[in-house]
Amino acid sequence: MKNVLVVQAFLVLFLSDTYEGSAHDKPIADATPYPLPHDSELLDDLGFLGYELANVQHTRPVRKPMGGELTTDQKEHNRQVARRRVVIEHILSSIKRCHILKDTIRLWKDDVRDLVMEICCGLHNFRLRLNPWPTRTL
Repeated sequence: MKNVLVVQAFLVLFLSDTYEGSAHDKPIADATPYPLPHDSELLDDLGFLGYELANVQHTRPVRKPMGGELTTDQKEHNRQVARRRVVIEHILSSIKRCHILKDTIRLWKDDVRDLVMEICCGLHNFRLRLNPWPTRTL
C-alpha cells in the first residue's frame, strides 16, 4: 500500500488515496490535489523530481551529478534534509504499528484499504495526543 502523507507537528493531516506498492510517487502526487497553504514548505524526496506546487517551497536533497561529486555545502544540505526526513520515517513506523498495514490485506471490498490506512493514521494521531513526542521541528 502506498499513500502520500501531509504531516505537521507529528500529526497526519492529509492522506492521499491508497495505491499499489508498484505505483511511483510522482504520478500519485500529480493526481492528488494538496491542501497546502501559500508559502508553506513541502519536504519531499527524489521520487518527486519534476513535481512543483505553486506558492509552495519544495525542500529535497540535492542529487549527485552523474560521474561527479557533491560539494561540501550540498552534502551538508542533504544531511539537514535527512535529519528532518527521519522524523517522517518515525511517523510512518508509528502508523505501521498496526500490523494490518504490514501484512497482505485480503479485504477486497471497495475503499477498504483506504479505510484501514485512515484508521491507522487516526490511531497514530490519537496516540500522540495521549503521549506527545518531544518537541522538535520538522
